[in-house]
Amino acid sequence: MMLRCGRIKYTNDLPIYAAFDAGAIEYPGTLHADTPAHLNAMLLRGELDVSPVSAFTWAANSHDLVLLPDLCIGARDEVISVVLISSTPPAMLDGRTIYVSEESASGRNLLRIILERRYGIRPTYVDEPQSLDQALRGEPSLLIGDAAIDALERFPRDRVWDLGRLWHEWTGRQIVFAVWAARRDVVENDSADVAACMNALTDAYTWSRSHMADVVALAQRTIARPPGFYESYYGKLNFMLHAAAQSGLAAYCRELVAIGAIASMPQLPETVSAIAS
Repeated sequence: MMLRCGRIKYTNDLPIYAAFDAGAIEYPGTLHADTPAHLNAMLLRGELDVSPVSAFTWAANSHDLVLLPDLCIGARDEVISVVLISSTPPAMLDGRTIYVSEESASGRNLLRIILERRYGIRPTYVDEPQSLDQALRGEPSLLIGDAAIDALERFPRDRVWDLGRLWHEWTGRQIVFAVWAARRDVVENDSADVAACMNALTDAYTWSRSHMADVVALAQRTIARPPGFYESYYGKLNFMLHAAAQSGLAAYCRELVAIGAIASMPQLPETVSAIAS
């Protein structure tokens, strides 16, 4: 069957999907581009079969969603596209209101982990679809994706707090923001189709690694940035769910349990082949 699949509509997903956009590789399913939050909801509602989702969403719903192998979207240290904008250092935000983007469950919960577990403080979090507007008004605000990248050009660097860097300074680990997951019923009934989609994605990432100039050109056509930006940005991101990324994901899940965001640790790693066998 033709699986219904999601893709993140930010430029940070292009190293995975550019080969399909360029016509270099054919994807064996349909693709729907949206924000992480919308993809999360669509997968859980059964409107998608396979999708990148927030790491938090997989961890909170691992009884329904199978973690797929090989790929993720994360960072070794600095991530650039998940930032807190604040003139006040994060450790001094106790009791303050922080406006948080609705677009990424992983980023929102990572902010909670850093503030509550690293710094021992408890701000008030307010959902805000236009968190950039609040940041421009001088309010502490969490920005995600391309809006976060825009903030690097609009705010002084001493007001931009990179959550990937804050996490790495504290834990020494990588951070994983998004993973690829499939609905458990889809894996049980159509594991071969799920595997074909994931194989196409890994082939596409392999293509991008040898055609980075094409990936950067596509990113520039999508959102123009200063020369050299995308080369540097993609170099900071990690797209492989290897041992270091799995270690970071496990640490993130343990902290989610510690703040009460999820009830228990999900099993990690769990793969299509393991479920299908």
